[in-house]
Amino acid sequence: MNGQHATTAADRMAFLRISCLPLICSLLASHLLAACISLPSLAERRELADTLAAAHHWQATMFSTDRFDLLAYLPQQTNPVDELTIYIEGDGFAWQTPATPSPDPTPRNPLALRLALNQPEGTAIYLARPCQYTDAVASGCNERYWTEQRFANDVILATSQAIDKLKSRFNAQRLTLVGYSGGGAVATLVAARRDDVRRLITLAGNLDHRAWTTHHRLQPLAGSLNPANVSPLPASIQQTHLVGGKDRIIPVWIAQNFSAAYEARQRPVVRIIDNYDHNCCWADDWPQLWRSLQQEKSR
Repeated sequence: MNGQHATTAADRMAFLRISCLPLICSLLASHLLAACISLPSLAERRELADTLAAAHHWQATMFSTDRFDLLAYLPQQTNPVDELTIYIEGDGFAWQTPATPSPDPTPRNPLALRLALNQPEGTAIYLARPCQYTDAVASGCNERYWTEQRFANDVILATSQAIDKLKSRFNAQRLTLVGYSGGGAVATLVAARRDDVRRLITLAGNLDHRAWTTHHRLQPLAGSLNPANVSPLPASIQQTHLVGGKDRIIPVWIAQNFSAAYEARQRPVVRIIDNYDHNCCWADDWPQLWRSLQQEKSR
């Protein structure tokens, strides 16, 4: 989860503000100012996503739902397909300092988009989260939807409505949902309320935000639905949860505990990839990982 904050970090910053020597404070201020200067603007973040998509002949399309406008990137040619794979983005640039929410959650590195573009076969679509790429300030999108209510019912409903429109556009009958980080929580919550999802794949997915906030000593995500509370999902949904052995943001036991809540014969697959962390090396290695998942699917 990009840019998440910990109470201990906030405490350290408060202590420094109160008690540090002038020289140290000056150096810290210079460091923070440099970080702000180097932060890509919303326009630059959108340009990055557009550039990545255009290189694969994909285009941006906005889908209106009851509560949000959601941006998707999809192939320019929308031929009918039986099964559609939809990638759901992570939490994005949610926090600009350990104690201050970002004014706009558009990702600095749209990892789920990179995953979608690297899918070696089949038809893939990228779906951003509410308030991403839409200029949250200008559109009046409330920051609670990328902080404590990032998994609220409004978010899950809007995502499912956008998926309905994508499914109709491609005349698809079945869905595979792939969620990265917080997008894994959204994908799981969406799958729980649909009857057309045949496969759920998460990468570094936040499958129990209550356990996650407790572990990191964060404020609970009040108003957010919790994937751990909707399990078990129907047995018709094949689940695979990929986690990095070096991931310090989403520890491996989050997925392991989520899986352990199922009966043994219906337990979701949890694959731990030892040398991966929260960001590396999902996108670069995705073609090989995808093919291995397809082999598992055919067994």
